[in-house]
Parts: sequence; structure tokens; C-alpha cells
Amino acid sequence: MSTTPLHELGLVELQRRLHAREVSAREVVEDHLARIEAVNPVVNAVVTLEAERALAAADEADRTAAGGGALAPLHGIPMTHKDTLATRGIRTTMGSPVLADQVPGHTDLIVQRLWDAGVIATGKNNVPEFAAGSHTFNPLFGATGNPYDPERSVGGSSGGAAAALATRIQALADGSDMGGSLRNPAAWCNVVGLRPSPGVVPMVPAPNPDATLSRNGLMARSVDDLALGMSVVAGPHPASSLRSPLAPEAFAALLDDEGPADLTGVRVGVSVDLGVGVPVAPEVRRAVLEQAEVLASLGATVEESAPRLGDADEVFDVTRAFDMATGLRRIVLEHLDDGMVKDDVIWNVRRGLELSAEQLMSAAEARGRLDAAVREWFDGWDLLLTPTVQVMPFPTEKKWPREIDGVALETYVEWMRSCSVISATRCPAVSVPGGFVDGLPVGLQLVGAPWSDDRLLRLSRVYERATRFAEQAPRL
Repeated sequence: MSTTPLHELGLVELQRRLHAREVSAREVVEDHLARIEAVNPVVNAVVTLEAERALAAADEADRTAAGGGALAPLHGIPMTHKDTLATRGIRTTMGSPVLADQVPGHTDLIVQRLWDAGVIATGKNNVPEFAAGSHTFNPLFGATGNPYDPERSVGGSSGGAAAALATRIQALADGSDMGGSLRNPAAWCNVVGLRPSPGVVPMVPAPNPDATLSRNGLMARSVDDLALGMSVVAGPHPASSLRSPLAPEAFAALLDDEGPADLTGVRVGVSVDLGVGVPVAPEVRRAVLEQAEVLASLGATVEESAPRLGDADEVFDVTRAFDMATGLRRIVLEHLDDGMVKDDVIWNVRRGLELSAEQLMSAAEARGRLDAAVREWFDGWDLLLTPTVQVMPFPTEKKWPREIDGVALETYVEWMRSCSVISATRCPAVSVPGGFVDGLPVGLQLVGAPWSDDRLLRLSRVYERATRFAEQAPRL
């Protein structure tokens, strides 16, 4: 039997060993908890720990396994969950002093589906306050450090989740993505993060059941691990009005199908600035263009091209303001003057409350034009390649970059435009490890046509296996 430590195993292999009864759930959970103890003081990824609860659940899982019957897909897999996702009976703070002692009475659907599939909850991981921003710090728990350099940002808002993956605390992580919150931290932690198409992972419950800008999804250390996770969290739900043509089986099929050996016949459009002048640091630009050549060497046709995304900023900005106000206006108005909610959140909510009917109608029209432009472009192309993040990880004490490549930035969301422009579309987007600059990871963002999530992962896996960047773990 392999002597590889359990925490080094990917999700697919860990699942195989648990299902074969080669290892017990208690052994896996104990190893997971020991890993948290060993590395969490360095990165500050896990902020709430439920060790006794998890060990009791592991013992129950082992009793089930001893009975000899069929096991749930993710039987015995330990996970901490993003601290913005509600977990019944486990503290959920959203990184805010206002909710420091909140213990929800319900569980968000994505977490419940993981639990139903056999996942053992061990606690919560760190987030920016109310998930606002792509740099994980808050007044309750402080900053989460990058596993490749703990003095630098891990990204966000699913930053604790990405750090837990990269440091081998766990093999799968849940999260959410409005402006890049699954993709940005994945890029900076050398893991894979998928923002699914609308409705693939229903948002239940949700303040606005018709909202599509924010989406729940997963991160993992490989495409196959992510596909396994998606096979249990994807699928329709009666409480969601959004319907996806993708069934969970579409993701499970990836594990039974090796797929293409190369990218022959795949048409890839590459655009560093997405055709809308997104500023990108020179070292990131070089890295993306170098990897575009790798895609070409794998047989893809790679040319400079992108959809017409000129309406994307308006769609994102107005929709974000509206959605933030919908979800947070009561908390913000209650604590407007007591300093318990950070300024960036207040700014977002105020923008939403001040939106005019004309602005909402204009954004709706822009959405229609954007959808048409994206459909037209994907008639001729299979993938869009862009940077995931416009800059390299910056020091943790810095809230957000004030300029990129000489371009001044006015708000904390502008340095996330390489992701937020894509968020405005209905496209799935995945960040895959794309190499390193001075020891720090760079992520590539690959974008597919709406509801082509399974094909996007299949093609991404070809690149992943050819480069093997994801195998380069941090040295803590």
C-alpha cells in the first residue's frame, strides 16, 4: 500500500480508498485535523473548528462501512466550509462582528448536498467581511496568508477555502463567486476553481431567487477531483426557478472518460485585456501568452479574439449593486453609524439603494446585447483564454491595488475586472494552474459557452495533464 500521507491524496483517490475500506473515516478525519493543527497557524485558513463533532461523525461513518452496504459518493471525506455558507449548528460569521456568534438553523443547499453525499463537516474557513472583495481579511479573524508566501494575499472571497486546499488540509472546497471569488483565490493558490453556468448549482435559499450574478461552486486540486465534487452538488432543485440543461451525470461521466489526448481541432481565442482595456501587470501578461503557446503546441488553433464585451461592466456594476443591497441592506442600515460594517460593503449597498429605474432598464438592455454577443462569438470558438487575476499576490496588509501597469484604480472591485467582466455573462469559467512567477502561482482563466461546463472541464484537463503545474505544492 502507498505510504503517501492521507492529506496528500486527491479526492478521487481518497474516495477510492474509503470505498474499498482500505482506510477508515476516523483515520482520514484525524489526519485532516492534524494537518489543520500543523499548518493553520501559518496561513490562518480555518477559523471555526468542530473536531469532536467531526470525529463522532467519522465513527458513525465507519459503523456504516462495517455493515458492508453501499457507501455515499463522498463517504468519510472531511471538509471545512466557506464561512458565508450557512451550516446548521456550526457558527457562520461571514467575517463580520455583527454575526460573530451566529449559528444558523438551516444549511445552504450546496453544503447540504455535500453532507448528504457523505462529507464530514469539520468547521468553517476564512472570508472577507460579507464576501466583499478578493482579499481575505476581516476584523474577526484577520488575514489569510498565501500558502506560497504567507505574507501575501490568498485572494478571495473563497480565500480560506483555497488555502485549505493548497496546504493539503482538505481535498475539496465549496465556495461562491460573484466577481471572481472562486477563480481569483484558485489562481493564487495553484488549484482549480469553477464558476458554473447559471442554475447548475442552485442557490437555495437566496434573497432573490432569480439572481444569477453570484453562483455557488467548488474548488479542488485537480479537474478530476472537481468533477467528482460537481457530480454531487449539481442538479435542479424545486426551490430554484433557474433550470440548467446539465445533469450531475455530465460531471460524473468525466471520471469514466479519459477524453481527448490533445486539443486538435479546438479553437481558442486569447485576449489579455478582454477587448475592453482591462489593465494587466506585465508579468501576468507574459505568463498568459506563454501558456497560449502551450495550448497551440497541444494542437489547438489559438488566435487573438474575444466576444464583444463592451456591455459587461454596466451589467456587472448595476447587478452587483442591486444584489448586494437586496441581501445586505437591513444589516447595513442597522449598523450604518457604529463602525461594525466595513466601508466597502456600505458603499456597495448605498449604490444599490440609489439605483434608478433608468439604470436598471439600461442594464437589462445591456444584458440582452451581451448575451447576443457571447452566443455569436461561441459559434466560431470553443474557448476563451484570459488572465484569471490581473496582478500577482500583493502583501496582506494592503487592502487592494491602487494601480495596475500605470492605470489608476478608483474602487476595490476594479482590479478584479478580468473575472467580473466574465461574471456578467452566462458563461462557465474555470481557473487552472498556469505556472509561476518568482515562486508565486499564476492562474489561467478558460471560459466556455453557456452550459458547456462539462466540456470546459474536459478540455481544461488536457492542459492540466500536459503541464502538471497543479502538482507543485507549497513548501510551508
